[in-house]
Amino acid sequence: MVKDGYKFAAPPLVVGFVAVLLHWNWIGGVLIFLGLFVMFSFRDPERTPPPDPDTIVSPADGRVMEIVDELDHGVSGRRVSIFLSIFDVHVNRAPAAGRIASLDYRHGRFYAAMRGRASAENEQNVIRMTTEHGDVVFKQIAGWVARRIIFWKAVGDVVARGERVGMIRFGSRVDVWLPDRVEFEVKPGQHVAGGSSVLARWR
Repeated sequence: MVKDGYKFAAPPLVVGFVAVLLHWNWIGGVLIFLGLFVMFSFRDPERTPPPDPDTIVSPADGRVMEIVDELDHGVSGRRVSIFLSIFDVHVNRAPAAGRIASLDYRHGRFYAAMRGRASAENEQNVIRMTTEHGDVVFKQIAGWVARRIIFWKAVGDVVARGERVGMIRFGSRVDVWLPDRVEFEVKPGQHVAGGSSVLARWR
């Protein structure tokens, strides 16, 4: 479990157990359930990236919502959008091995993360990575429920494919932009696991 989870889970669990001891069973049960759910939300399972170094892995657990053509600074490519429900793992991982070239935090709105306009208009972190094959861009996007984006790396850091880089508390959306020289291996509607599911391969 992500260590921040303990400080969020402990208060409702402690108060819940005290409430049960005082025979306030209904209140205690609700608080204990809330604390356990927080622990569930902050879980951090181990993931093993596929051995092929030419694969690009999913940066998050969730459901592929769309794959659309999109320009990035005039370079043609495609964007993959992944929706994280409150039941998915919320830890984010690097989609490829490389260096963090830039980190751009953008204020924005809090539309429901499953809506297409969330990619452009919601509060988000835009992370650009340089890899031996070219640039990869991924976004941590806040949603209607999830309004706390955390990124644990800094500009200049070198990361491995599938390495933990941050999280979005209580679900949301992650986008990945990849240049045209990749072959996609996922389709809309497919569920992916961060750090282990293959999104695409470098040609």
